[in-house]
Amino acid sequence: MGRPSLLAILTCLLAAAVPGAVPPNIVAEGVPPVPAELTAELAPYLNLGGAGFRGWHATRREAIVTTRVGDASHLHLMAAPLAKRVALTGGVEPVRSGRMQPGGSLLLYSADVGGDENYQLYLKDLADPKAPPVRLTDGKSRNVDPCWSHDGRRIAYATNRRNGKDGDIVVVEARAPRAERVVHQGASTGWGPVAWSPDGTQLLLRQSLGQAECRLWTLEVSSGQKKQVTPATGRHYFTQAGFAEGGRAVYALSNFGSDFLTPTRVDLTTGETRLLAGGPAWDGEELVVSEDGTRLVVAFNVEGFSELRCWDLTTGRPLPAPRLKAGVLSQLQFRPGSHEVGFSLNSEDSASDAWSADLDTGAVTRWTDRTTKPKKAIATPEPRIVRVTSFDGLSIPSLAYHPDPARFPGRRPVLMIFHGGPEGQSRPGYRGSFHYYLNELGVALIYPNVRGSTGYGRKYLSLDDGLRREDAIKDVAAVLDWVAKSDLLDASRVAAYGGSYGGFMSLACLVNYPERFRCGVDNVGIANFGTFLRDTSDYRRGARRLEYGDERKPEVKAFLDRISPANHAARIRDPLLIVQGRNDPRVPFTEAERMRDAVKAQGGTVWYVLAKDEGHGFVKKPNADYQFAATALFLRTHLLD
Repeated sequence: MGRPSLLAILTCLLAAAVPGAVPPNIVAEGVPPVPAELTAELAPYLNLGGAGFRGWHATRREAIVTTRVGDASHLHLMAAPLAKRVALTGGVEPVRSGRMQPGGSLLLYSADVGGDENYQLYLKDLADPKAPPVRLTDGKSRNVDPCWSHDGRRIAYATNRRNGKDGDIVVVEARAPRAERVVHQGASTGWGPVAWSPDGTQLLLRQSLGQAECRLWTLEVSSGQKKQVTPATGRHYFTQAGFAEGGRAVYALSNFGSDFLTPTRVDLTTGETRLLAGGPAWDGEELVVSEDGTRLVVAFNVEGFSELRCWDLTTGRPLPAPRLKAGVLSQLQFRPGSHEVGFSLNSEDSASDAWSADLDTGAVTRWTDRTTKPKKAIATPEPRIVRVTSFDGLSIPSLAYHPDPARFPGRRPVLMIFHGGPEGQSRPGYRGSFHYYLNELGVALIYPNVRGSTGYGRKYLSLDDGLRREDAIKDVAAVLDWVAKSDLLDASRVAAYGGSYGGFMSLACLVNYPERFRCGVDNVGIANFGTFLRDTSDYRRGARRLEYGDERKPEVKAFLDRISPANHAARIRDPLLIVQGRNDPRVPFTEAERMRDAVKAQGGTVWYVLAKDEGHGFVKKPNADYQFAATALFLRTHLLD
């Protein structure tokens, strides 16, 4: 969390002063200079970020939010809705989350360096603003899932410091001398603390075994003895868990007896597990219990849109839910001592903002109102949800955004955008800088949610696992067939775009359907599954093998080699833009280099953008702005006539 040097600051200012200049930490190969007229055209779309809700002050009705300070996002405190934001953290590295000490003045937050995701935990005393933050962790390992005890005296978190792979649970005293103790040694990467019991004697632990199974355990902090509280037979996925009813029960989202993640109660005395009635037949995605244990709030994912549902836990009956603007909710958290829940809300016509809703009164409050305003009006088209039938009869949903037909008549070129994960989902919401493609280039945006996406039930999620990976690629053909039949879209001008696993999907499109795509963008994508599984961070490898298959098995390796884009570079006849962070712990930069070199060896066209101070995606503003400019230039050059 050190301050940048004067030389670094001057270098960044110089780069920012030259329109289209390559930032100092960017390596650009094969990318033409960004024209000044394109830089001017992009300018209104560069500062469309909003704010995110992150929590509450411990003792006052004040919200903690994230907004950008300079080139990075940081935590701020707001004394009232729409009031001035007071910065709580700073520096060149972004801080994405933080939580205050119950009843106290300490702020617990985490930050990494250069996107390496080796998060360090820090404590800052808000009662003494001049005091520097204190680092709790070793400065090298990955430390995640921090949670406060209810009395604010202790913090539990997971760390891989023992061997760089397995997850151990550490409990540390919040006040000096901050004695700590390892209360559980994990034999895998998937262990983490979820919550403290109200009396502070137990921890609720998560044991993640991939997307197919996640167990919950209680751990006696004093003795280290643990007990599995989720069903011991069968494979079930429990997530978003917390204690309730004075520690007598745990509420979670689970697929126990359902294809969807459903609100579930586990009785810690009898072990009885039952589903709560009153929710829609869609996946729940976030669940929170009020501090007094009497209110339960769940956000459901209904065809991509969030729906809030509430329960009275004293009666078990549903309660009326506050009426909210249509969009996507995240970061649900009850204000201490109240039934007011805060959250971030991202909607089609507005970037993410901090909101709250009072369950007792129904009042809905907006805390932030988009921290940056464009200099020109930005049109925000509504999406259509389109479903197509794939090769095996499966219904595949997509989001489709069309440019204004009055300004852009006729069949329009298409940017087909694939989400990451693969356990992810493209959802409705503010498109940010991507509005440039709609409003200035007249390019339609299509977001397929091919099999393997979240939000559509556990069966749909598993349909691309292991040796069924190619079925997701076949789903793309069904979406392309729909494009070809549309009166609004030009099937001869389609570009593939994706990040992370979506980067693999983009590359797979160019390999499998070279005649149906004009070009492709691979952002931190997987080029070769065998080398990816070998080179990804140790703490990730086990979970990724559960999803993609174990490359140490000959038949699995043969399959992964067969579908890996880098092994079929000769099939890629379309221009390719590759974007990568040098410090990426998930998809190592060597995957990008491997793909670049393979395509160039076949005489292909490759633009390559590497950020030396980024990880799995660009978050620093100069880098993100240049990536946007390079991508816009690439699409103008290779997608548009």
